[in-house]
Formats: sequence, C-alpha cells, structure tokens
Amino acid sequence: MYWVTPRHLAGDDDALAEWIGDTLVGLGWRMWPTARHTLLYVSPDGLCGAEWVLAAYPFELGGLPVAWQLSARSHAASVMAEWNAYFTAGIPYEALADLLVEIDTRAKPDVGFTGPETVLNALCACGWIRDMDRPRTTATDPGFSCSVSLEMLPPLIEDADPRPDLVGWQAWADPVPGAPYLWCASFSASVPHNLVAAFASSLASPVPVPRRTVPESAEGRLTVVRRS
Repeated sequence: MYWVTPRHLAGDDDALAEWIGDTLVGLGWRMWPTARHTLLYVSPDGLCGAEWVLAAYPFELGGLPVAWQLSARSHAASVMAEWNAYFTAGIPYEALADLLVEIDTRAKPDVGFTGPETVLNALCACGWIRDMDRPRTTATDPGFSCSVSLEMLPPLIEDADPRPDLVGWQAWADPVPGAPYLWCASFSASVPHNLVAAFASSLASPVPVPRRTVPESAEGRLTVVRRS
C-alpha cells in the first residue's frame, strides 16, 4: 500500500465502482440493477440518483467512457433531472465520495446561492493557481497537470435549462501533455456552485491518499509519502 500525493493524479485504484457503491450504501441509498446492466442508487428522499453506467457505455468525455452519472430532481416524482454530473473512470474516488456526502446532506440538492467564485476560492485555498488569461473561470494545479474550468458544455450533457450555449464546470487531468487524459468530469449548467466547490476542495486536498496501484502516466509526477 502506498500513500501518495497529489490526489488528482492518484487514479481510482481500479476500484471506483466498489468504493462509491460502498459510500452510497453507507449513506442509506437504495440500489437496483437495471436492464442496461447498470447499477442505480437512489437517495432516501428520492431526490438524487447515482448510476454506475460504464457497462452501458453512454458516451465519452475527453475520449474516456463515462463511469458514474449523478443527478438531482426538485421533486421525487419529477421526470426530468434538474442537473446531471458525469465522471469517467480514473477519477480519484475520494473527490467523488466527498461530493456525494455533500449532496446527501442537502435538503434541496438542486438549489445553491453562491457564485462561481466559490469554486475557484476552494481550489486556491489548496494552493491551485488561477489561469492568467481566465482568472475568473479557470484554476490549475501547481504542476499544470489538472484543471477545473467553467466552459461551454460538451455534447450530450443534460440539464433542465433548455437554453443553448450554457456553461458548466469541467475538470480533467492530463499528466502527460498530448497523451490521453487520466480522467474527466463534467457538471451541467444547473449544478450548484457550492456542490462543485465540495468536489474541487477534495480534489485539490494535499492530504495523501492510499493506493495499491497508481496510473502509469502519473508515476513520475506522484510523490510516495509512505508505504504501509
């Protein structure tokens, strides 16, 4: 077992489904297998969903298949989700788990009153750097291997707001420039900024994380703090 930093390059230890599934069960979310060979978890109040969709291969972000889709509704009986968030395999499961815990604690997961600055502040509090050209929308880790940015939404990102040209938070890690991404994440336009800030704060945390294996593309950029 290795304890490594930075977290955003640590990968998912090939255990993203198991770790997040255990987190959701621990929060009291119910799970059903679906006809598409996916696993759907629903919060106790019926307002939030988390689905392991990798087997269905719904679409790609940055050339990587989406593995988890999160959603929230204003009412349990609502057909359409107010917002969705998508994550590929390879993402550090701690960041996704911390986001789910934050979602679970909220009475109204589709409502937020903070602006986009709260996301950038959360990253900068952990030592990340605002982009010189886009200081109000983008921050990057000090090693320039991971970015979180308010961008035009990629194709197939669903949101209850039907207006075109919407922007939402996007995050990605590319430890080797020009090589495939390590992971990608996309938040639709209506995801509350303070929820994205919870994800960002965990992603940028300097606290070491345990791993049995690390991504090959990040090996030269990871620091092993200790072995156990």
